[in-house]
Amino acid sequence: MASVATQTAAPVPSGEEVKEFMVEMRARAMRLHSKDQSWEGMAEALEPPVATWNPTVEGYISYLVDMKLVFGTLEAVVNRAAIPWYAELQNNGLERSEALKKDLEWFSQQGYTIPQPAAPGIAYSSFLEEVSEKDPQAFTCHFYNAYFGLAGGGRIIGRKVAEKILSNKEMDLYKLDNKVLQEVRGKLNKVTSAWSREEKDNCLAEIEKSFVYSRRNVAIVVW
Repeated sequence: MASVATQTAAPVPSGEEVKEFMVEMRARAMRLHSKDQSWEGMAEALEPPVATWNPTVEGYISYLVDMKLVFGTLEAVVNRAAIPWYAELQNNGLERSEALKKDLEWFSQQGYTIPQPAAPGIAYSSFLEEVSEKDPQAFTCHFYNAYFGLAGGGRIIGRKVAEKILSNKEMDLYKLDNKVLQEVRGKLNKVTSAWSREEKDNCLAEIEKSFVYSRRNVAIVVW
């Protein structure tokens, strides 16, 4: 577990040094993305492949409910800022809770019942609360993958689901501003610029676990 001692970010270096760790994060994540999720993905195709999915509306609604819980937890953690530099990520413009609230309200208006969160979402939310205080570098990895994974592979999966069961309706969940994504990337560079190599490696090592949690949530859509 990485140290919690690094609580404030150093001034942002310039040039390639600023970009370096986010480049590392993205490169490590691409090793775990499949071609289903990104043309740059290096992992085997998802099982079952996205193209063969037969999603249900009920399963997709359950997924959105879980995502609302997970993103709500991420937002609550950074707003609480038990680790002072979490405050750098407050009000960042990528928050998804309100977008998910709108999406679920739309389904409710169509006559669907909105369930309570399912086991995968509850488990991930609980894990995020715990790791946010015990291992802030690991939490930052989950924060990064939640938003940037949604902007990449998440959008692709969302489009596939919309094609099959929603008459191509785009959910508000996926309406992320690319300019804001770059701004948040810069904030993450600022935060991580103060980390030691050991802390950065600890963050990178958490990527696989974040993918495991993410895929458990996505599985609700089709299984």
